[in-house]
Amino acid sequence: MTLTVLVAVTASVLAAGLLVASDAPFDRAFAGQHGAHLAGQFDGTKVTGAQLAATARLTGVTAAAGPFPTVPARPRTTTDGGTDGGNLPPDIDLPPLTVVGRADPGGPVDHVTLLTGRWATGPGQIVLDAGADGVPSLPLGAGLRFPGLAGSPTLTVVGTARSVSHTADAWVVPAQIPALTATGTTAGYQMLYRFAAAATDGQITAGRAAIASAVPPGALTGAQSYLAVRQTANANSAAFVPFVAAFGVLGLAMSALIIGIVVSGAVGAATRRIGILKSLGFTPAQVVRAYLGQALIPASVGVVLGVLGGNLLAVPVLREQADAYGSTAPSIPVWVDIAVAAAALAVVAGAALAPALRAGRLSTVEAISAGRAPRAGHGRPVARLTGRMPVPRALGIGLAHPFARPARSAVLAAAVGFGAIGVTFAVGLGISLGDIQAAGNRDAVGPVTVFTMGPPDRENAGPPGPRAGGGPPAAPAPALGAPDPTATAPDPTAVAAAITAQPGTRHFYGRTEAQVSVTGITGATTVAAYQGDSSWAAYQMISGTWFSGPGQAVVGTRFLHAAGIRVGDTVTATDQGHSVRLRIVGEALDLHNDGMTLLTDISTLTGLGLDARPDEFHVDLKPGTDLAGYIRTLDTAVAPIGASAQATTTGSSDVIATMEALIAMLTLGLSVVAALGVLNTVVLDTRERAHDLGVLKALGMTPRQTVGMVIASIAGLGAVAGLVGVPVGIALHHAVVPMMGHAVGTGIPHADIAVYHPGVVVPLALGGLVIAVAGALLPASWAARTRATVALRTE
Repeated sequence: MTLTVLVAVTASVLAAGLLVASDAPFDRAFAGQHGAHLAGQFDGTKVTGAQLAATARLTGVTAAAGPFPTVPARPRTTTDGGTDGGNLPPDIDLPPLTVVGRADPGGPVDHVTLLTGRWATGPGQIVLDAGADGVPSLPLGAGLRFPGLAGSPTLTVVGTARSVSHTADAWVVPAQIPALTATGTTAGYQMLYRFAAAATDGQITAGRAAIASAVPPGALTGAQSYLAVRQTANANSAAFVPFVAAFGVLGLAMSALIIGIVVSGAVGAATRRIGILKSLGFTPAQVVRAYLGQALIPASVGVVLGVLGGNLLAVPVLREQADAYGSTAPSIPVWVDIAVAAAALAVVAGAALAPALRAGRLSTVEAISAGRAPRAGHGRPVARLTGRMPVPRALGIGLAHPFARPARSAVLAAAVGFGAIGVTFAVGLGISLGDIQAAGNRDAVGPVTVFTMGPPDRENAGPPGPRAGGGPPAAPAPALGAPDPTATAPDPTAVAAAITAQPGTRHFYGRTEAQVSVTGITGATTVAAYQGDSSWAAYQMISGTWFSGPGQAVVGTRFLHAAGIRVGDTVTATDQGHSVRLRIVGEALDLHNDGMTLLTDISTLTGLGLDARPDEFHVDLKPGTDLAGYIRTLDTAVAPIGASAQATTTGSSDVIATMEALIAMLTLGLSVVAALGVLNTVVLDTRERAHDLGVLKALGMTPRQTVGMVIASIAGLGAVAGLVGVPVGIALHHAVVPMMGHAVGTGIPHADIAVYHPGVVVPLALGGLVIAVAGALLPASWAARTRATVALRTE
């Protein structure tokens, strides 16, 4: 009983604690900073500042800030690294920044928190957002030059700040914006809004529609919802909640059922003892209290250990959540521990109360005179039926036994069924997570990769940013999509020709990345550009199709939500005065760069005036090709032109690895609890039937037949429970996996949900039988070893 309650409480504390902790950090910060529910971007050629200011008075808008002038600009590091060290090497191109002209960090909406230094007070100064992806971690006093702009202005970093709404990558005074605006373009505007109703996507969409209708057509070029920012901040820990909650509910249900079995069995086994206690003067109330205590004392031990275990298991999960949010790791609130402990004890007391009351109502004479055997008539028709079956007599007696105590057997079957549900759910969840992990490596498909610029560090890919644990950032390679001034890239055409010439080549494509600005998205967006036929390595699609030519793009669910668009809509990518319109043709399972990567044809980079040479080629081989020999031959062929061929390596997600370990642990706990329920029940049954066993042994039943009879008495229940539990577990899996995807801001492809193939379902259908037999083996062995004379003397 203690272990049962321990597992249930551990899972419940973990689920409830994560549910509370995953929401609280962002919500507290958002409320404290008066974060923007919607950050709107406007075309400066189609709307005036006065027209935008008037939108602050729209119905439903409770507060607004702006208009603030805004431009995208790509900086480069200078030789001035500041006075506190940690400077980056000079002349490193950084991703484009969304720069907003703002006179001060305060205001009615989006109160920016200044972390270090001070706010910009004049031209030539810039404040960086320390919490934004892609924003370099530079020391105060460092310089950023903008070589693509007239006069190549240089700004000095005077402070770092954090916007909980992520409304900008950097801030300058409004007077600085004209110098950061590319020749021939006009700066845009940003407006920040808070709404009276902003709890759902629908309410945010309604607010955006009202704003769009209040300005000239086409003036609103993009808008960022705080729900997308909030979802990204809480995604990692929130993904744990659905399946941990499911395990918690299963554990509590099993706990209640098995506690009921154990306590009611204890009452039945102690019927004569109850009569003796009553003859000695115990009142019915004292008997009830005694049996409630019999359940609550071990359950209390399990509750204490479960609360402790839940808090300990939450530590790595909450640390993951804190890293995603950029804050200190929270802890599970004390009130969650108290609430879960109280609920668990209430379940235990409720399960124990009915049999305890029944024990209290027994009269002294009835209790003393009653035997342990079930009342006459129970199960006799079934016993006669099994007696006619072509099975050994010992097995027939065992198969008929559950019908002698139908209520106990039904509860036990339910407990085993819950165990089968848990195992089925866990197996499917593990397969789904494995498929999702494989889908997460779609940026590195094929057994061979040819690097033209040196192998990238995929674990730390991307522009420099805040490092885990603090400290200065490592010096980065030049920005993807920009040429490295210190190296000469090999000719991609020559590399492609060398790959084509290899007899084992089946497919290949080139790939590179760049950082650009996209309408509707604050900050830099990573563009993954493909050269050649990449359809064989397409991402798993949630909706739509993989791109098939220029002018098309595929994005993840988070991108769609953040930009407020759908498959079929069009976005515009811009960089230093160049722009390309792209139609979104598909929604893919993609969580790279927080799911904000835009996947497209390499012609997109050409249209933006960026370097469109692939920096890596991914190669698939014909069946039967020797991988090691192919790599040696290809590497020899491409080495003279400055490239290298290597075996493809892929990384693994720490979050998914943590989930899989947690699933394995909770599944083992549920299976053990179910098996313990069987063990307790079979022990009670065996002790109640000890005299009958003695008679059967005296009539010639062998130890092997005794084991068969005891196992047969539980095997039927286990088989039925397994057959019922498997479809319920499948249904639970199909409900929880999409919830997990929603928690991290992505849809889940159908292929990652429909994982229960016949080869998986058939073994799972035997899960209930395995749990039942495992729990019955020990008491069956005890019954087989008991001598007939000892059993006959047992009352």
